[in-house]
Amino acid sequence: MISPPPEAPTSAPARRRPPRWLAAGDVNGFLGLALDNTTVLVIFSTLLIGVFGFPTDLVLRRMLPGTALGVLLGDLAYTVMAVRLMRWSGRDDVTAMPFGIDTPTMFAMVFAVLGPVKLATGDPVLAWKVAMAVTLAIGVAKCGLAFAGDWVRRVVPRAALLGSIACVAILLIAFLPMLKIVRDPLVGLVALFVLLLGLLGGVRMPFGAPAAFASVLAGGAVFWLRAALGGGGQPPPAMSAGFALALPWPTLAWAGAFDIALPYLSIALPFALLTIIGGIDNTESALAAGDEYRTRDILLVEAAATVVTALCGGVIQNTPYIGHPAYKAMGARAGYTLATGLVIGVGAAVGALAVLVGLLPEAAVAPILVFVGLEITAQAFLASPARHGAAVALTFVPVAAAVVLIELGGMLSALGASAARLAGEAAATYQSLVVLGNGFILTAVLWGSALVFVIERRPGAVAVVFAVTSLATLCGLVHSPLPTGAVFWPWTAAAPMHVTAPLAGAYGVLAAVALLTAAPARSR
Repeated sequence: MISPPPEAPTSAPARRRPPRWLAAGDVNGFLGLALDNTTVLVIFSTLLIGVFGFPTDLVLRRMLPGTALGVLLGDLAYTVMAVRLMRWSGRDDVTAMPFGIDTPTMFAMVFAVLGPVKLATGDPVLAWKVAMAVTLAIGVAKCGLAFAGDWVRRVVPRAALLGSIACVAILLIAFLPMLKIVRDPLVGLVALFVLLLGLLGGVRMPFGAPAAFASVLAGGAVFWLRAALGGGGQPPPAMSAGFALALPWPTLAWAGAFDIALPYLSIALPFALLTIIGGIDNTESALAAGDEYRTRDILLVEAAATVVTALCGGVIQNTPYIGHPAYKAMGARAGYTLATGLVIGVGAAVGALAVLVGLLPEAAVAPILVFVGLEITAQAFLASPARHGAAVALTFVPVAAAVVLIELGGMLSALGASAARLAGEAAATYQSLVVLGNGFILTAVLWGSALVFVIERRPGAVAVVFAVTSLATLCGLVHSPLPTGAVFWPWTAAAPMHVTAPLAGAYGVLAAVALLTAAPARSR
């Protein structure tokens, strides 16, 4: 049950009419929030179908509706919370918290879970089941973290958390889509330039259209005009998709793949932490704008929506969006979240989003990914203390190894070869990439945290981080030398201790060195 704000009046002032929860500003708010969520779903579908070769029906008829269901439930809950706050306070100017699909998690699920499992096993259905299990783990973790969000915010350095997301942003979100743009520069570069003009150059788009919408429209227009003139061009991968009923329904398919999902659960906690901390920040931002929501309720809604998403076939977590003050400035109230939830949830269930995916070429959508990657990366440096810049940069290293593995795996597969055929220095280099790249998100968080504590001269905290990293290495949560990134118990015969033991020992030595450096400080 959603409880009232801490300082809400026990009864609303007498009024001739109830507070209005619909306003003209809800139209602008709806266009912004709905377009944001739709863009994420279109990009998600395009990447899975076009880049990793997932079956169109699996993506558009199973993953998309389940993921959109979380948006529907979360937006409905936030709408109810806003209406109740209006009634409790007697104010007409309450704005609902924006809610939707978490963009960084979408890319992490595509490039760190769905794509790698599909490439390793050749089974897209298995990849979907693994992604459901990881999403469920994120939702369960968020249910617990909702009650400990402030403590988490104090313990995990911002540079480590934002840095681990930034490295994914620039090396996966921006770099790989840039290859799509270069492959079709007439479409991709035109769309990218329009986007940058609008979002960074301050150029007003025709009819006041959002820059992202204008960018996609420009790229799509170039693509289809060229096709009409006989200039060629590869059609979008989901062009055959049409309207069809695809209702999300509960499934336990993820349970059968939970053992395979274990290596990927290291992704769950960092991304759960990210949205929990973001939810706290967004709630504080709403309070500063005049709307007091209970932080616990905001966080529990996103956690519950994520759990339902996973149980109904979805593979991306949900989160409150940044920008409540902006929606309030537009004059939005509670109608925009209601409309967004209905359009996204119902649109996915009836196949409307599938049709949209079929109309948009990859090169027209890719510029949005590039911009998102640049913005997330810039935020990691700008929102962290300047002295922590080296820690943010350090988090990029394990993700770079993961990117190389993704590209190298694709090239070897295209050549009809495999990593097992490598020998000598090439084999050793490949194994080093595997060790560095597996568990890269958690590795980035741990490395970034350790360096922040070094910079802050907190040797005890450094020792704790390295001790945790050593234990994580022993069971493969980070630095798993297995090609699948699987976790293992160190005492089993199959455990690759010849690789993990030296690494874990090295981290143990680093922890001891950190404690030794603390001794002179205590003696002074």
